[in-house]
Amino acid sequence: MKKDDCIFCKIANGEFNTEFILETDKIVAFRDINPQAPEHILIVPKEHFENIVSIDDKELFCELLEGIKKVTEKIGLKEFRTVINTGKQAGQTVFHTHIHILGGKELKPTFD
Repeated sequence: MKKDDCIFCKIANGEFNTEFILETDKIVAFRDINPQAPEHILIVPKEHFENIVSIDDKELFCELLEGIKKVTEKIGLKEFRTVINTGKQAGQTVFHTHIHILGGKELKPTFD
């Protein structure tokens, strides 16, 4: 399912010629255009889901998490933070499920 006005749907479907770090049948990974760290990569499902809790496909969950491992290994990132914002109050600005991978510098701790 593709949502016509969703930027991540358009990116995942190749409408912007975005360079993918990783692409499978279900997910893509690409660099954030507004990076918050030297390495800031987004992993998104190709199918539109508004947020992580709206996904009921266990295989997709696994593929998203495996994507983190594959992307970080591919770019040689050994230490990093992952973030999944869910809802406007939590900081989600694009309402298509996505995982942020942030690294390449020492990040300030948020939680232990």
